[in-house]
Amino acid sequence: MVKLLVINPGATSTKFGVFDEERCIFKKAISHSEQDLSRFATVFDQYPYRLKLIEDELQRQQILLEDFCAVVARGGLLKPIQGGTYIVNHKMLQDLKNAVRGELASNLGAVMAYNIASRQGIPAFIVDPVSVDEMLPVARISGFSELERVSLFHALNHKAVARKAAAQLGKVYEKANFIVAHLGTGISVAAHRKGRVIDVNDCKDEGAFSLDRCGSLPAYQLVRLCYSGKYTFEQLKQKIMTDGGMYSYLGTRDIREVEKMAVEGNEKAKLLIEALTYQVAKDTGSQ
Repeated sequence: MVKLLVINPGATSTKFGVFDEERCIFKKAISHSEQDLSRFATVFDQYPYRLKLIEDELQRQQILLEDFCAVVARGGLLKPIQGGTYIVNHKMLQDLKNAVRGELASNLGAVMAYNIASRQGIPAFIVDPVSVDEMLPVARISGFSELERVSLFHALNHKAVARKAAAQLGKVYEKANFIVAHLGTGISVAAHRKGRVIDVNDCKDEGAFSLDRCGSLPAYQLVRLCYSGKYTFEQLKQKIMTDGGMYSYLGTRDIREVEKMAVEGNEKAKLLIEALTYQVAKDTGSQ
């Protein structure tokens, strides 16, 4: 029996499951409120808190850590790499801890997996991290020679959904073409050609706005705002990355609350839902 612990940390939740081969025998999603996470100075500081939640739940379910053969996690912001499965090593952990390419909740996946695995003497892996980079050279051109478009997206979910869709259609992912849209805290829309993601929007920089990210912004207006003296670099980065999107208009990051507002007659909420749908559709069409 091959028993795996699988961990998927997201911006507002920690999901994990136990698998016997390919059969899921237990899964859990723990939501984290803004209040839960606001006490941590950095994303990496959340690591012991999230790890304890996982271990406490496994203990409640009487699932023993020593029964696992390996621990597998969602990968974080690493150096650009091809899609696939990678063993967690010390260099990877150091890059994630130092947030070499930035802070994301997915950075915690490899760290938590390695912590559990190393205590049990078993391997830890990551699969299709957000830094998967298979973009075509032509897709990297931004229109400004000093800036290049980069590949940072929800690769794990993209490729998993594409493989599932291919199987349902009686096809093989590596021989099929898809457009995949991931709608979450961040939104990414990608063109998949024969198993490779040849173009995708970096959801930190471009594409549709989401619950708390701005997505693409009018460049000239943004430059003027940067030099207005109104915000520091860190303040503006926070506005774009965590206080933008729906949150900047309505003060909530919960799409269920936005939908409730719309149902109750809030015209701004209705317009924002329409705008989000419109922007995702536009990104999908452009791929």
